[in-house]
This record gives sequence, structure tokens and C-alpha cells, in this order.
Amino acid sequence: MSIMRNNWKLDEINSLYEKPFNSLLSLAHDIHIKNHEENTVQVCTLLSVKTGGCPEDCGYCSQSVHSDNPIESTPLLSLEEVREKAKIAKEQGSTRFCMGAAWRRPSNKNIDRVIEMIKVVHELDMESCVTLGMLSEDQALRLANSGLNYYNHNLDTSREHYSKVISTRNYQDRLNTLKYVRKSGINVCSGGILGLGETREDRIKLLIELANLEKHPESVPINMLVKMEGTRLSNNKEIDELEFIRTIAIARIMMPKTYVRLSAGRESMSDSMQALCFYAGANSVFYGEELLTAPNVDIQKDKDLFINLGMKIEGNENFLKTKNNFKKKIKTNKKDTTYNLKLIN
Repeated sequence: MSIMRNNWKLDEINSLYEKPFNSLLSLAHDIHIKNHEENTVQVCTLLSVKTGGCPEDCGYCSQSVHSDNPIESTPLLSLEEVREKAKIAKEQGSTRFCMGAAWRRPSNKNIDRVIEMIKVVHELDMESCVTLGMLSEDQALRLANSGLNYYNHNLDTSREHYSKVISTRNYQDRLNTLKYVRKSGINVCSGGILGLGETREDRIKLLIELANLEKHPESVPINMLVKMEGTRLSNNKEIDELEFIRTIAIARIMMPKTYVRLSAGRESMSDSMQALCFYAGANSVFYGEELLTAPNVDIQKDKDLFINLGMKIEGNENFLKTKNNFKKKIKTNKKDTTYNLKLIN
């Protein structure tokens, strides 16, 4: 089952969900170690370069102007601010630096400014990723010509459930941007959020959308909803932990060579839950003491977890053996360190 496929059907994915838990994880783990280095995790850092003021009405996002308690809008960060934060991210072990802006779609002038930020990241010998909202085909080509490594644009949930979460855009808008990104040659990062009030069938359909794209996304972030005060979905029921782990395992089975990323919600996961996710095929995390508009796992805690699990950081294999100061923090105000929910949502 490690053959690359783009013709998955609902019934066969439902059968995977219904497999005994340990049997499912064993299958996923076998596929994982055939396609990726065992006990290795990719670490990425997120930075919002433009926070708040977003006109979209995503029901999970406090950066939306439609939230009852919206994040204050901030201007685009300067190149020096981006350089400083990227340097710290690299010192802390990250190999990819992701930047997001709370825009519905960027202007061409904003694309110019983001391209300069991408150059700053590359000067530090780090991979680059951005998420800026919907793109035109020309904008995707311009980002590709800048050398951008990844573009994040999540599908969030199934087609059927999408309108219950967001009304200011439609599913095809998302797919069009993914098409332009893929055509431009940029690697695709696209995943979803669990806990949006969706059914298991919605989760299955989301995974089928991703796995049945012409080419699998290179990165698939799987988020657990972080309930933000003032958002429409802040009172949603928690998703079952075993259901979340099953979804990680099935994403690995369906997309064998993709990096499956544990994204938002890790701060509420136990070490045991994360360990099961890694065993099931997750091999990437977002790293840093703040993530999105909520706290993320403390860097030292992540370091301790990786060491306890015998894991190493991809591209920085000796990092966990060093005595770097993991408690070094970015000295800036709260507004500047509020990360963009759209980066992984």
C-alpha cells in the first residue's frame, strides 16, 4: 500500500478508519519507515509578517474582522525584523522558516515586499514557506521565480462542510490557488483542521481531496482546532484523541512520501499522544514558544520529548546533542509575536 495513488475512494478509507487501532498504526508505521528516515522530525518556525485585519470570516480565526474579539491589525514587518527572527529560529534548530500574512489575497506590491523577505530567509540557508491567501497565476510564478520553496494554502475540511466554516470564499477558490502553485513549480503545503464540527466522513473526504490531487502535497499539516475566544467555533466539541491519531495514520498511508505535520493544537497534546502520532507517520512539527494566536509547546519541552523518544532533527542531526540555550526568546512586543492562523489553517 506504499504505491503512490490518486484514485482513493470513500469506502476504502472508511475501512481504514474501522481497522483495529494497533493494526492501523502498524500499517502506517511500516509505510512511513519505507519512505522516510525513521525517528527523524522536521522542525519549522512560523512568523506572522502581517497580523490581523483579515476580511475573511473563517470561523476558527481570531485574526478575522468578523471575530467578536479580533486581533488588532498590524503593519507588515520590516526586513530587519524578519532577519532577526529567522536567525533565532535557525539557532533554535529550525530548518524551514514560514511567513504568513492575514490577507484575502496579496496585492502585487505586497508580493514585491514578501519576495524580499524570502531572499532574507535564503541568505540564512533556510527553506522558505509563505502563506498569503489566494494567488493569481502570475503571482504564483513571481514567487516561484524568487526561489520560494513552499506555499501553504489549506483546504481545511471537506467540500460539503466548508460553507459551515467559511462563507467569504469557496472550495474551488482554494483549489485554484493550489493549481497555480503546483503549475509554477513551488512545493505545495496543504492540509486541514480537525475539530471544526465535521463528521468522520468529512475527514475522509478532506484526505481524499488532498491525496487525489494530480500530485500529492509535499507537506500536509494536520491541525487540532485551537479554540480562540470570540470566534464562532470556540465552543466546539473536542475531537477524540484516538480519532486524531487515526487521521494521522491514514494520511501517511494515503500519501506515503508526504511530510505529515503536527501543527496547531500540540500545546494541548500529551507526550504520549504526540509519540503515537510520530509512530503513525507524523514527521514534522511547528516549533517555537508561540504559534498562531495561541501558545505553542515550549522549546525545551520539545527538545526533551525528542530526546526521550530517541528522535533527531532532520537537517540538523547533532542539534539535540548541543547545549544551545533553548530558552532564548525573541525580544519584541506581543503584537509582533502573534502568529498567523492562516499559516497552517
